[in-house]
Amino acid sequence: MTEKQVPAPHPEGWLEIESLDIEAQGVARRADGKVVFVDGALPSELVTAKVHRRKNNWEQASLVEVHRESAQRVRPRCPHFGLHEGACGGCKMQHLHVGAQVAIKQRVLEDNLWHLAKVKSETMLPAIQGPDWGYRWRARFSVRHVRKKEAVLVGFHERKSRYVADIRECHVVPWHVSDLLLPLRALIGSMDAIETCPQIELACGDAVTALVLRHLEPLSQGDLARLRAFASDHADAGVQWWLQPKGPDTVRLLDEGGPELAYALPEFGITMPFRPTDFTQVNPHINRVLVERAVRLLDVQPGARVIDWFCGLGNFTLPLGTRAGEVLGIEGSEALVARSRENFERNQRDRAAPLAPTRFEARNLFEITPQQLVADGQADRWLVDPPREGAFALSKALADLHQDHALREGGWTPPRRIVYVSCNPATLARDAGLLVHQAGYRCTAAGVVNMFPHTAHVESMAVFEL
Repeated sequence: MTEKQVPAPHPEGWLEIESLDIEAQGVARRADGKVVFVDGALPSELVTAKVHRRKNNWEQASLVEVHRESAQRVRPRCPHFGLHEGACGGCKMQHLHVGAQVAIKQRVLEDNLWHLAKVKSETMLPAIQGPDWGYRWRARFSVRHVRKKEAVLVGFHERKSRYVADIRECHVVPWHVSDLLLPLRALIGSMDAIETCPQIELACGDAVTALVLRHLEPLSQGDLARLRAFASDHADAGVQWWLQPKGPDTVRLLDEGGPELAYALPEFGITMPFRPTDFTQVNPHINRVLVERAVRLLDVQPGARVIDWFCGLGNFTLPLGTRAGEVLGIEGSEALVARSRENFERNQRDRAAPLAPTRFEARNLFEITPQQLVADGQADRWLVDPPREGAFALSKALADLHQDHALREGGWTPPRRIVYVSCNPATLARDAGLLVHQAGYRCTAAGVVNMFPHTAHVESMAVFEL
């Protein structure tokens, strides 16, 4: 018998990376058990790192050298990505193969469901994926005139910094938007308002590239002329200027007319006009697949009533109206409810086949009660698409109705199926715990949606059956 081989100890100070955390940091453990989070390191790598923050139980460090490289490490596509001084902070995972990114996000979802809620999905859905580059149709670019550099910067913030990164290209926004970054720097640099335009918000539609200029002082006639000339020079990119002198409610078109800012959901024959400050999904390619899968998983039967909670512009509501017998969309913002009603009327008018009767209501969904749920009437299917805060009050009200039958006035019954679209796996897990352990549901399916490739953001979808 040969003696069992004992692995040689690693040289002092070397760290073996065990996993990746939600912030895309490598996670290692020292011999004494202390956890070290290493920025830039990947699972299975052997590295040395420089510690820049120490606590009793953990340390934060940055990668210095890789001694054993992960097979999943790739060359970042963007020259502004990395740990170097001035690196852009817009992406966190460009050094990791996109397939591994998705696998890690799937594990984050499963870990959150189990460790936070003791919920295990009966089926894991295939990840929804789309283009890895040029996918980001919404962005918020900071603008700064840096006197020391004698330059205007337009871009995202530097990694872990309040300074604006000096970026000249961006590979996650559409190519035509990346090509606008340097011309936008030159434009702001030529303006009278060079010091008082802190932000440009991007919102792309199918035919329009809306640029919302935040300006702290009224713009001169010369500056307005410069904006119009820029739009004319970049008409092939569909540039359309909007101005924002104060809060989001002050946003208006520089010049009326021109093409409409909108996106299409062609599978359902739906067109969704929107304002550039309205919430829409960042990734239109993924959004189309997401809506199609959500509607398919809901399996709405002809004549059935459906409620779309946190309905926004009607991104799910109107497609559901092509399948259901009746739809109710509920949203917290009065402005979005007004917009969703307009979108419904527009599509009802333009479609050959009419949409189902659809009603929209504004309500504070973070304070909803069991009595309000009953007052809204029963529905066989629910679509829930909350912000990062999740849908705790909604889930709690459903749990209360399940446990106290006296609350169910008029024979109210809960939905038989819920499709929950989440942008935060922690709040999804919290709400899943309520639905499964207190409201009488099973989690029959769950999976990730890679809405934001190369970032640590985890979007997901889960299905609950009564």
